Formats: sequence, structure tokens, C-alpha cells
Amino acid sequence: MERAAVFDVDGTLVDTNHLHVTAWWEAFRQAGHRVPMHAVHRAVGLPSSDLVARLLGEDRDKDRDGELSAAHKALYGQYFDRLPALPDAGRLLGRLHRDGWRVVLATSASGAELSALRRAIDADEAITATASADDVEEGKPAAEPVEHALELAGVSAEHAVFVGDTVWDMRAGSRAGVRCVGVLCGGIPRADLVEAGAETVYDDPAHLLASLSDSPLA
Repeated sequence: MERAAVFDVDGTLVDTNHLHVTAWWEAFRQAGHRVPMHAVHRAVGLPSSDLVARLLGEDRDKDRDGELSAAHKALYGQYFDRLPALPDAGRLLGRLHRDGWRVVLATSASGAELSALRRAIDADEAITATASADDVEEGKPAAEPVEHALELAGVSAEHAVFVGDTVWDMRAGSRAGVRCVGVLCGGIPRADLVEAGAETVYDDPAHLLASLSDSPLA
């Protein structure tokens, strides 16, 4: 029986959420918007257009959304050569691959950003496929990114587990009909992840790896 382990990347395998917060905060500041960092943090994981809409509201000047997204991309890009993988992220993917899981990444990143994230994880030999922002019409919390990851793996939802760090991840996985595992290393509280659909929650990839035999990824 084929099985798929689908992973979000930012905040789940690579310690980037607060870098995104800083980059978005500065992009908003440069455009004349005062957006609290805690509000930005809660929106990280959404597609750029949805993040801007959530933080600035529907009455904003939508013509400037592209400028904000481009500013964030440029600011965040300065970190590409030193993105830090979370503890045991690569070892976790390698172990799952050896155990017979098809490992697929489901991320809103693409292009140079995705390449930088994969370099940080350093486990390309364990990754079967990647579902990126370029491959879907709707990002998380829509089910489409997870559903596309399952298509790439050739695995049905009932034989898959999705691991992520945000409520958007948990909602996307739940809508796709897969079992959801949350991790706390993205900074979102355990209770929020559980409420959004997490079956169980671990501290980070290292904690999940150490607990693998008792997890949904056993």
C-alpha cells in the first residue's frame, strides 16, 4: 500500500516564519501602513494576496497589492543564503522515505525561494515531488495544495498524512480529507492547531522523529 507524507515547509521544516513576519512588516511600513507584527504572524501561511487582504481589509487600494508582495519578496530574499532548517527536518524526511512513505512538499513558495528552502532542508533524495504555488489556483486554507500533492504522490487521502504549523495548513488538510499533524515551531498555539483540525501536535520535526512510532506516521 502506497502512503504519502505531505509537508508544509515554512515554519514546519525551515525556521522562516518570523523572517516572513519581519519582511512583511517592513513592506507594509514602507508603503505607509502600520500593521502589528503579531497580526502579521497570524496571517503567515496564507497566499500573498489573501494575507494583504486579511491585514489591510477590503477597502484598501488593491492596485498596490502587487507592490507590497514584491517588496516582501525582495526583503525576504536577502535571507535565501542562510535559511535555517528546523532540528532534524532532513533526518525526518529521510526516515519516512526509508520507511516507504512518498514524501511530498506542499508550499506557497516557488522559484528561487523554493530552491533556497530545499537547500536548507538538504534531503532532496527523500522528496518524491513538490506542489508549489505555481501549480494551484487557490492556496491554503483551500484543499487544492494538499490535493495536488496527493495527485503527485499517486496516493488517496485516506492513505496520507499532512504535517504543518499553521491553522491554514490544518484547514487545508482537513478539507482534503487527510489526517493532520501540527507542529509548534511556527509559533501558533497548540489549541489553535487542534481546533483547526490537528489530530496530534509535536514541538518540531525532531520531536516528531523521536515520537514516530506512536504517531500517525508510524
